[in-house]
Amino acid sequence: MKGRLRGAMGTPHTVRHSLTILGLLVVAAELLLVLTDGLVAAATGLALITVAALFIGRYLGGAGAHDSGYRGSVRLLGSRAPALGDWPRVVRKALGEDGAIHFAVTLRPQLQRLFAARLAERHGVLLHHRPDRAGAIVGPDLWPWIDPRSTPPQSAIPEPVLRALLDRLETL
Repeated sequence: MKGRLRGAMGTPHTVRHSLTILGLLVVAAELLLVLTDGLVAAATGLALITVAALFIGRYLGGAGAHDSGYRGSVRLLGSRAPALGDWPRVVRKALGEDGAIHFAVTLRPQLQRLFAARLAERHGVLLHHRPDRAGAIVGPDLWPWIDPRSTPPQSAIPEPVLRALLDRLETL
């Protein structure tokens, strides 16, 4: 019996377990309101619990995350990124003789950060949290070059692909 009850409630320290306990407490509180103060108090309590649950659900779901002004600044560009003056050198090295190494170490992560910032800013999509949605926005032909879940199609980036990526970044 104890094993079946644990299975229904989830294992301790999980979201399912916490929500089950919270649900049981809400039902108990409603029963106490009915028994002590009647149906009007119970209906008022249920309305307050519903409003609180909707606010918490919206907060956890991130409905206000897209430019609502209630969140902290997004730290998409938190690491040391090359300044604009460094870009010609970064691109030249990525397209040069040892391009594969420079593309993998420097240019690809920078492109990913730029795309992440643009996707979050203009489309409300976080590149690392919703890569399928980000890939649909970027496009299937260019997405493999910046997909954080996989390696690029080639070790070095061809110049036409780099141009297409930068053009797509501007149009996002």
